[in-house]
Amino acid sequence: MTGLQPQTSAVLVDGLGRRARDLRISLTQACNLRCRYCMPEQGLPIMPREELLSADEVIRLVDVAVDDLGIGEVRLTGGEPLIRRDLEHLIEGIRTRHPELPVALTTNGLGLEHRAHALAAAGLSRINVSLDTVDRELFATITRRDRLPDVIAGIDAAVAVGLAPVKINAVALRENLPHAADLLQWCLDRGLQLRFIESMPLDAEGTWRRDEYVTAAEMLAVLGERFDLTAIDREDVGAPAERWRVGDGPGTVGVIASMTRSFCGACDRTRITAEGRVRPCLFSDDEIDLRAILRGGGDDADLAAAWREVTWRKSPGHLPADVLTHPRRPMGAIGG
Repeated sequence: MTGLQPQTSAVLVDGLGRRARDLRISLTQACNLRCRYCMPEQGLPIMPREELLSADEVIRLVDVAVDDLGIGEVRLTGGEPLIRRDLEHLIEGIRTRHPELPVALTTNGLGLEHRAHALAAAGLSRINVSLDTVDRELFATITRRDRLPDVIAGIDAAVAVGLAPVKINAVALRENLPHAADLLQWCLDRGLQLRFIESMPLDAEGTWRRDEYVTAAEMLAVLGERFDLTAIDREDVGAPAERWRVGDGPGTVGVIASMTRSFCGACDRTRITAEGRVRPCLFSDDEIDLRAILRGGGDDADLAAAWREVTWRKSPGHLPADVLTHPRRPMGAIGG
């Protein structure tokens, strides 16, 4: 660690001097898909509504993040955030108080077809949709649900209402590796920005194996058999995705090499779980309970101080893939 912990800093920094600018807030750990790299077949335990942060509590934490800690971007995640019926109200509340703040959403796309217009009207800036394949049979195998047409309808609706650029997140798996080029072509045809993500040991069933996950190098080799790829310099060193231009057109593809090309040294993220616990790193089980402070009568200074405290202890980075182990919480209970 470097220096003394800042007690009243106007920015959120850790002991290595990394500044957090990007806040991820999970709104629920429930999901209507059962992706094998994330959820158990029966789903995660149902969290009682009173244990979840309310919309007003989320808005207050965003206020503290922006006004007291210098956060510059917010992403709403899950589980599946579209399960929250108050999502539009929540987004509108954030937008009203912070008109210039980018507010994004990560979703599996189920139900998006019917809510895209309202989400855009509430002030949503942009959207990421998780989609690992456009092969319907394979989609059903990976997600344990035959819902591909509904996801595609949601993506089309997001494009139609102007939530652009719509980004597609695909986890790199042995099953979808032979279909990766087809997914990229599908995205290029629709003006979508595709990013492949190396799978991580964050599944709820503990079945992730280091000798089976697909590396960024493997994915790029497969894509390179069909497309000419030219590396693009990163505009933001904190952005996890490395990008390549595809052929001579405007389309690009990204790869987030979370396991093989660590970007922990430039990490600028901080996370809040659905029940209000700050988690500085996906793989660290070090947390502080902000919900207890909120409901115990603490003021904004108390919330900011606790947030700074746990962030200051943030580790330099996760362990290499050959020794990395599962944290106590799976991805669905942390938020992406």
